[in-house]
Amino acid sequence: MNVLELPRLDESAVTTLAGALAQTAPHTGLMFLEGSLGAGKTTFARAFLRVLGVSGTVRSPTYTLIEPYDLADRRVLHLDLYRLASPEELDDLGLRDEFDQALILIEWPERGAGELPLADICVTLAPVKGSAKNAVLERNIHVTANTLKGTQWLNACQSVGQGEATDI
Repeated sequence: MNVLELPRLDESAVTTLAGALAQTAPHTGLMFLEGSLGAGKTTFARAFLRVLGVSGTVRSPTYTLIEPYDLADRRVLHLDLYRLASPEELDDLGLRDEFDQALILIEWPERGAGELPLADICVTLAPVKGSAKNAVLERNIHVTANTLKGTQWLNACQSVGQGEATDI
C-alpha cells in the first residue's frame, strides 16, 4: 500500500492534484472519493473529469446516482452513492461489467460497502476550517493506493507533480 499525505491544500492545489491523477489515470480503474458532506468530493471529480476532456456541464450525480462520460479513449463513470438506502441497490445500477471496462469515480463509497471491489486509489478529503466565518479554506488530503495498478497510478501522479510526464 502506497500513501500520500497532503496537508492544508487550497482549492487550486486540490484541482492540480485532481488534474495530475487524471493525466496519469489508467483506462480502467476504480477511485473512491471519501469525506464528509461539503469536503470537496464533487469539486475534485469535476476537476478530474475536465482534465480527461469532459466538456460542457459536469453534473453532480447526487440524484441520478451515475453520470456516464464516453470519451474518445475511454468510458468514465462518476457515481454518488449518498442516496443509496442499502449496498444491495448497487445491483440495480448494472455496474458489475463496468469495473473491467471503465474508469470509475465513486463518491460516498462506504454506502456500497461489501458490494464494491477494492479501489485502486482512495482519495480522502478533510476540510480545514478557516477564520472567515468558519469557511473551508483548505483541505487535508490522504491518497491511498490499494492495488498494484493504484500504486503505479499514484507513483506516476507524483512524477507528474515533479514535472516528469509518466505513462502507466
